[in-house]
Amino acid sequence: MKTPQAGPLAAYYKLPLNRVLMIHDDMDLPCGVLRLQHKGGHGSHNGLKNVMFHFRGNREFARLRIGISRPPGQMDPKAFLLQKFNQTARERIDVALQEGVDALKHVLSKGLTESTRCFNKEQKYKHIRLQTLPT
Repeated sequence: MKTPQAGPLAAYYKLPLNRVLMIHDDMDLPCGVLRLQHKGGHGSHNGLKNVMFHFRGNREFARLRIGISRPPGQMDPKAFLLQKFNQTARERIDVALQEGVDALKHVLSKGLTESTRCFNKEQKYKHIRLQTLPT
């Protein structure tokens, strides 16, 4: 869902924010690495800023962050976000998306706290394994 609909949709269905989980890209994580998070700020992420605006500044919602890495060199972050991923990045993100589906299933069956503990522990050293793969 696009971010402007998040607030009105949650309000329409009378969803408390502790029942909302936003999935978004994150330049602060290595490409293909995921993190579950209970709550937090927007971290200069325009989509999250928009969501928080529609949630009236409330940040008490969970997130599944999907790492896309930082832009190379001096590349403008906006240009980086709008370009297509190279084959290696695409493959890593495809794997991450499947892992994200598995994480969401775990959240639904075991709850956010247990899932965050298990899932983030599993993802903790993934970036090191990814660095040893050819790019």
